[in-house]
Amino acid sequence: MSEWDHEGAAPAAPAEGETPSRPDRADAALVLEDGSVFWGRGAGAPGVAIGEVCFNTAITGYQEILTDPSYAGQIITFTFPHIGNVGTNPEDVETLTPAARGCVLRAPVTEPSNWRATQHFRAWLKSHNLVAISHVDTRRLTRRIRDGGAPRGALIHSPGEPINVDALRFMAERWPSLEGTDLAREVMCRQTYTWDETRWTLDKGYGRQTEPRWNVVAIDYGAKRNILRCLAAAGCRVTIVPGDASAEDVLRHKPDGVFLSNGPGDPAATGVYAVPVIQEMLARRVPLFGICLGHQMLGLALGARTYKLPLGHRGANHPVKDLETGRVEITSQNHGFAVDRTTLPAGVVETHVSLFDETNEGLRVEGLPAFSVQYHPEASPGPQDSHYLFHRFTEMMQRVRVAAA
Repeated sequence: MSEWDHEGAAPAAPAEGETPSRPDRADAALVLEDGSVFWGRGAGAPGVAIGEVCFNTAITGYQEILTDPSYAGQIITFTFPHIGNVGTNPEDVETLTPAARGCVLRAPVTEPSNWRATQHFRAWLKSHNLVAISHVDTRRLTRRIRDGGAPRGALIHSPGEPINVDALRFMAERWPSLEGTDLAREVMCRQTYTWDETRWTLDKGYGRQTEPRWNVVAIDYGAKRNILRCLAAAGCRVTIVPGDASAEDVLRHKPDGVFLSNGPGDPAATGVYAVPVIQEMLARRVPLFGICLGHQMLGLALGARTYKLPLGHRGANHPVKDLETGRVEITSQNHGFAVDRTTLPAGVVETHVSLFDETNEGLRVEGLPAFSVQYHPEASPGPQDSHYLFHRFTEMMQRVRVAAA
């Protein structure tokens, strides 16, 4: 039998401290900053990708995950082995240009078998110049991340060419950490635009919001399209402005509320320009709703601190407890930083907590129309337990409107 087994798995892991030799059929490799080498077969575009190696435990939604702007600077390891089984299509994207650096797969890319598929996953990866590797022992890699934190890594697909492991390790070691890095500037929009597309339904596809009740400005730090769809479906006319827009840029649209989007990188770095704008919104009592990086931005604006998680939360099955209702929601998550719950100032209430590690997952401000959550209520992929939060935002805007009348 070949050193690649019949299911496409890589050879057994080497002994501790041993560098594995290149298998005969290997034309790709992932090399970590500590010298760990994972050989495999290329599944995407030829080339080299360098970034932080993380893992995602979702069993669906690989296309949405790879197009989530919050993955800027990261190489995604899929713990679910069957990737490619639903193919790809032009509807299930969260941004037109993926920000992820590449991906790592356990098994060869599965042949598509879904009525919505329009393109093979391998072809889709190549069309976006994404480097990918299959035949990797992803359990071993995930344990390495779990036990040692998310490492920097260099991923190469080099068909028919030599692979220099030492050079790849050198590149991984010198790649800058995500800590202290403002990646939101790489993925935010460059100019203001409007959005009226609503959520997808089986019989009609995406709809249009033709009778909006609320005028919402979304500050784009790397916004996912499905978040904008959920806002539109909740009755909002959405105007998206760049993440570095000034308070004057936001307020000239006369918003009923301001949405703070998700995004990548270190919130403290993005907060240099984002926090003063949010503080101005708070001072003017403009209703605020934040998700993911937007949650962290709101926390910083209120005086809390953020920190980098050892592993991060990435998956579609994370249990979160609503401390005010006692309800447990199964949530979709993708973040590598968190708000330090011990630094929340007086008047800022922790509303949600992770049941995995007890980290902060939500907050609200007493006496002000402002709240946020760390997880992704829009899902895409993931459960829809938390869609109600978009209606909570519109109810907040309604209360402020009535009070001002």
